[in-house]
Amino acid sequence: MSERARLLIVDDDRAVLDYLLETLGTRFEVAGEQSGVAALARLDHEEFDVVISDVEMPGMRGPELLAAILDKRPLQAVVIITAFGSIDLAVTTVRAGACDFVTKPFRIENLVVAIERALRERTMRRELVRLRRSNGDELDGGLVAKSAAMAQVLDLARRAARTDATVLIGGESGVGKGALARWIHERSARRDAALVELNCAALPSGLVEAELFGVRRGAFTDASENRAGLFAEAHRGTLFLDEIAEMPIEAQAKLLRVLESGSVRPVGGTAEVTVDVRLVAATNRDLGEAIDAGRFRRDLFFRLDVVRIDIPPLRARPEDIPELVHAFLARYPRGPLGITDEAMRWLCKRPWPGNVRELSNAVQRAVALSEHDSIVIEDVRDHRPVADTELADAAARRLSLAEVELAYIKQIVAAVGGNMAQAARVLGIDRRTLYRKLSHTS
Repeated sequence: MSERARLLIVDDDRAVLDYLLETLGTRFEVAGEQSGVAALARLDHEEFDVVISDVEMPGMRGPELLAAILDKRPLQAVVIITAFGSIDLAVTTVRAGACDFVTKPFRIENLVVAIERALRERTMRRELVRLRRSNGDELDGGLVAKSAAMAQVLDLARRAARTDATVLIGGESGVGKGALARWIHERSARRDAALVELNCAALPSGLVEAELFGVRRGAFTDASENRAGLFAEAHRGTLFLDEIAEMPIEAQAKLLRVLESGSVRPVGGTAEVTVDVRLVAATNRDLGEAIDAGRFRRDLFFRLDVVRIDIPPLRARPEDIPELVHAFLARYPRGPLGITDEAMRWLCKRPWPGNVRELSNAVQRAVALSEHDSIVIEDVRDHRPVADTELADAAARRLSLAEVELAYIKQIVAAVGGNMAQAARVLGIDRRTLYRKLSHTS
């Protein structure tokens, strides 16, 4: 028999509260509080599948309680109980995030239907968050274990997934650190909750803390409303921090405190919010050097480096290349049916400085441009990483990184005949990002 859902019932009327506890207690695991303040305090320390709240209560009314709950736990399911004459208010609360409402007087069966509907919606919400992942170009299961080196990586990752230990993933850009973080989450006890991802290098330093820990309205100029951070969104799930070495030193101190205390304080807030999050971090840098240079906290490093997994570069495991190539080809059923032995041998001999990401892009480009039933060597030999001489020329011309990137993007767009969807896949970014980068053309 499956575990019974847990309900928190909030009603200031003791008689009503006792009635609901007694009747719903035959079907669910129930607890009750007579005020919104007491309910919030309980939610700081306990997990409930559904919160059922009356509207009219002294001190904190139902809509205020709803807002406070969703601020702490955006995925929490809430059902509102309202008087018959307050339909407009009930509709407003649903628009504000409640799963459902039930009007007084109600039959207990109607409330049970609303609770069951809320449970289903809660499951769907969490599934949608779990599936909201970056459109990365690493093969999701692109962590093939043909080589002994990758077999050891996956064996260690499998054992780490069975625990809640913090994991630090190292390796060059493009080896599949994000894919391994997702692989660990999906095989952990937290797989039914959210996997939330943040690239620490993708945000201005001033916004990292607000993104991670949340922000209270008025904390700074653009903070027009309360917003839960990624730690709250990842509650009971996994938070993946990519490029952790790029995190500002001030945010590192706060991250360390969260790992030690299990609670976060939103920017501009005074109250602590308890979170239950498994952390996975990744870096392509030498954190030892960053520590010596004063850019990374030594105490945070020891907190992160509980289980260390280093993914070897693709050039160190060429026996993985054929399986990766066939897996990438399987993504495109309308493309070439296979690849010739000559083309495969050529791919296996390449050093692939961009690792799995570069190999994926090369295969995507070959699929897009090939005019044969199978990819031939001419299709893959046309893939050439930017040569050292070209980089030297760009440096001599004092081109910015943005200018080099834009030139490469334009080359890929031209190579696929202007097909923006195909260009985005080859570049390993989504179309919105592609259009945004091209819009910066002067």
